[in-house]
Amino acid sequence: MTEGEAAPPAASDASEAAAVPAALVEWTKSDRQIRREADLRRRARRSTSVATASTIVVVTAVVVLVTASPGWPRVQETFFNPSQFVEGLPDVWRGFLLNVKIFLIAEPLILILGLVVALVRTLRSPVFFPLRAVAVFYTDTFRGIPTILLIYLVGFGIPALALQGAPSDPVTLGIIALVLSYGAYVAEVFRSGIESVHPSQRAAARSLALSHGQTMRYVVVPQAVRRVIPPLLNDFVSLQKDTALVAVLGPLEALRQASIHAAETFNYTPYLCAALLFIALTVPMARLTDHLAARTARRQMAGGHL
Repeated sequence: MTEGEAAPPAASDASEAAAVPAALVEWTKSDRQIRREADLRRRARRSTSVATASTIVVVTAVVVLVTASPGWPRVQETFFNPSQFVEGLPDVWRGFLLNVKIFLIAEPLILILGLVVALVRTLRSPVFFPLRAVAVFYTDTFRGIPTILLIYLVGFGIPALALQGAPSDPVTLGIIALVLSYGAYVAEVFRSGIESVHPSQRAAARSLALSHGQTMRYVVVPQAVRRVIPPLLNDFVSLQKDTALVAVLGPLEALRQASIHAAETFNYTPYLCAALLFIALTVPMARLTDHLAARTARRQMAGGHL
């Protein structure tokens, strides 16, 4: 083989060797980008340091101000008594489990009732006007009645009717009152989510020969539910706290157990037990709500789907 014949393969190999590294070259940050990221990290560290220092100063000032007040020894004995805390915690904990039970039973019922009422209010056919009128009356009335007053009305009114088969258990009556009260709020949350879906979604579904029910089931409601998850969680944070209102009917939930201990010892530390238990449950739900709301906002800013 002559040199002239060997030259073309050598040139081809050289071109291929040059092309492969070019395809495998990794992207590297510029000096300007590296300096910018380092500056952002410095700013973040400085912001964190300032926030931590200011928080420590404020907390320290509040603690010093409270503990230096003339009435602090009496307040400490009445509200922050360690022995009373230990003594009352088991009973308050058992009562708190009843609060959780009420919450877990009421929550799915509220979701079902709220979604049904919201869907009824979206019906536009004249034949459904009576149903829409009932749904509007329900939401307007039960959102206007204070929850504790509704618990009184349901808890004492239904047994007073002496109807055959009517519930008389105070826990059941309390759950009914909470479902009626919060169902009205959740119905409006669902309705706002349904109305936030662009009309073009319904038009596209109808152009595919989907009925109104199929359009709501497969197109509108799934989008609406995803959009209203943060406000729904806010309502359920409030619901968890309002389960304590059932105590007015007599069930031995956390607030009732704390009040029994306070009446026996004239010490209010058991109320602190109940408060800490409610905080331990509601704070994670509140942080989850903030996380979902922030994620939704980021997706909207990025132009993504909800």
